Amino acid sequence: MTLESRTQAVLKCTMPRFAPAALLSLALSLISYVQAAESGPRVLKDLTFLAPNRAEKLDVYLPATLTAGTLAPAVVWIHGGGWTGGTKNETRAAEICATLAAAGYVAVSIDYRLGDGAWPTNLHDCKNAVRFLRAHAAEYHLDPKRIAVAGGSAGGHLALMTGLTADQAEFEPTANATPYPGVSSQVRCIIDLYGPASLLTRLETDAKGVPNGKRKPGGDLKVFGAASIDDPVFALASPVSHVAKNAPPVLIIHGLIDGTVDIGQSWSLAGALVRKGVEHEFILVEGAGHTFDFEFWNKKSLSRDLRPVALAFLNKHLAAR
Repeated sequence: MTLESRTQAVLKCTMPRFAPAALLSLALSLISYVQAAESGPRVLKDLTFLAPNRAEKLDVYLPATLTAGTLAPAVVWIHGGGWTGGTKNETRAAEICATLAAAGYVAVSIDYRLGDGAWPTNLHDCKNAVRFLRAHAAEYHLDPKRIAVAGGSAGGHLALMTGLTADQAEFEPTANATPYPGVSSQVRCIIDLYGPASLLTRLETDAKGVPNGKRKPGGDLKVFGAASIDDPVFALASPVSHVAKNAPPVLIIHGLIDGTVDIGQSWSLAGALVRKGVEHEFILVEGAGHTFDFEFWNKKSLSRDLRPVALAFLNKHLAAR
C-alpha cells in the first residue's frame, strides 16, 4: 500500500469524528509520521552469524529504499568496551548504523567474544561478520566486493585488525570456528574511532587525555592471555604491526581530550600508514573525549559533524568499480 492510500484509508476512518481544521492537522501529522517511518532503516535483530553453539548475534540495518537493479555497499560495525564489555545494542551503534542505512548502506552491528581468553576468538568473530555479509549478499542485495569495517575503542582495534590481517591464515577462523569456509574476510576500507593501535606503547592519561608517562596494559591481560604488559602477544595483536603497503585505506578519528585511549595511539597508527604509503585520513575532534559517535559526545553535539566525513570516505572507497 502506498503512502497516499494509507493516508486516505486512515482519513476515511476518522472523517466523521473530526472537524475540518482538526482533520487537516491530523492528516499532516500522519503524513509526516509515515514518511519518517518509511525513510528509516529496517532492522533485523539477533541474527545468527557464528557457529551454532555461540550465543552472540548481529543486527542488520537495511536501507529504506534501494534503486532497482543496484547493489548496496556494506559496513560491519564493532562496538567497544575494553574487550570485556559492550553490546551491539549500544546507542553509538544505533546512531552510526542508522546513519549508514539512511545513506544507502547495509550495516551490521555485531556482538563478539568478550572477557578472559577472548583473543583471538573476538577477532575471528569480526571476520565471520564480514564473511556473513559476503555469504548473504544476494539476500540483502549488497555488493560482496564493497564491504568496509568500522569500530570504536576496542571495536576500533578489532576493526583495524580485521582489515589489516584479512585472509592471513594465522588470523582467520577455520574448521568449526566459521560457518563460511573459503569465504574471504577482505574489506575495502576501515574506519577507526579512537581504537588502541599499538598495545605495547599505550599510556595512562588524566581525565583530559594528557599522558602521565606510565605504561598502560594493552588490554585486560586475561583477555589476551598475557603474562605481563610486555608479553609478545601484545605486539602480535597490535594493528601497527600489520600495516603493509597494500593495506586498505583507513579513516582515523580521535578526540583531543580522550582520557581512555591516549591520542598517541592514533598518531602511531598514522605514522605507520605514512611510512608504508597507505592512503588514510586523520581527523582530530576538538572538545571530544572517548566513546563518541558521528554526532554526539556526552549527549552534546560534537564540534564537528562527522557524518559527512565518514560518508565521504566510504563513498570514495566503496564506489562501484
